[in-house]
Amino acid sequence: MSSEGTAPAAPLHLRELLVELGDLKRVRSAGRTGSIAERLFAQGWGALTGGASPETVAFQVTANAVAATRLCDIDGAFLNAAGLDDEQASAVLVAGFDAVTEHVDHVLRERLRSHLEAPVAALPVGMVPDFVAAQAGQPRAGVTCPGKPRILLEPPENHAEHCLIVAVYGVVLSPFYRADPAVVFLASMAHHFHNALMPDAGFTGEMLLGDHLWPIVERCSERALNELEPGLRETVRRARAILPDDATAEGRAFHAADSIDRVLQIAQHLRAASLTMDTVLGEMELVHAGPVKDFQDRVLRDMRIP
Repeated sequence: MSSEGTAPAAPLHLRELLVELGDLKRVRSAGRTGSIAERLFAQGWGALTGGASPETVAFQVTANAVAATRLCDIDGAFLNAAGLDDEQASAVLVAGFDAVTEHVDHVLRERLRSHLEAPVAALPVGMVPDFVAAQAGQPRAGVTCPGKPRILLEPPENHAEHCLIVAVYGVVLSPFYRADPAVVFLASMAHHFHNALMPDAGFTGEMLLGDHLWPIVERCSERALNELEPGLRETVRRARAILPDDATAEGRAFHAADSIDRVLQIAQHLRAASLTMDTVLGEMELVHAGPVKDFQDRVLRDMRIP
């Protein structure tokens, strides 16, 4: 990316993939607690405490997330349980990944793809820190502005979902900013540590806290950091050093990912609210091709639906 002011600040060609990845905050399945994003957040932290390197976790979790944009919870574990061997399961996951990654940086694409190709090495499973469940239980504030009432959008995302999606965005965006994807991923996973304890009152609440804000944020963040063993704690602390500004490539990748997710989250609510039946029945073919489509079309017509 050029440093000139006229150069693009973000890669427009990745927009559609980022939109789809953001929807992982809203995909759930029977027998599994929380959204895909929430579960990947827990998986990532469990792998980190289990001894996996931040780089390995960043690439594996991002690869899993990208494949899930089209496959949802049809993941490796399900495919194996449904009778597919490792090679067959891998082929399905790679197909899901390939369906959405045409515009991803080639080198990064191949690196991520390799984490879905058989044999897939399982991430270690360590103890999941308490802050993971706390962030999953902490709703985001919605739209806030000092001096104005909050705009609440239901259902709200939670902080685990937001942090995971920002982390995955950060990896996908990292080549554009020439950033270290592992650092961006780890910083993103840890950028709302304080909200494991601190309820989210948004920008309005932050302004009302005044001079108390940053001491509270620091104390709450330290509580979360202290749940990690010393080696991982210092690695996370170093990664978090990119958070305050955009002076580094990693800082720019993080802040791009964070702002994109914050706005796309609102855009999703607006997109759902403006959805039309022309889109559902026409473009998306809700009543899709099959042996009974003609009959189904006649039923809907005669029932005057929509």
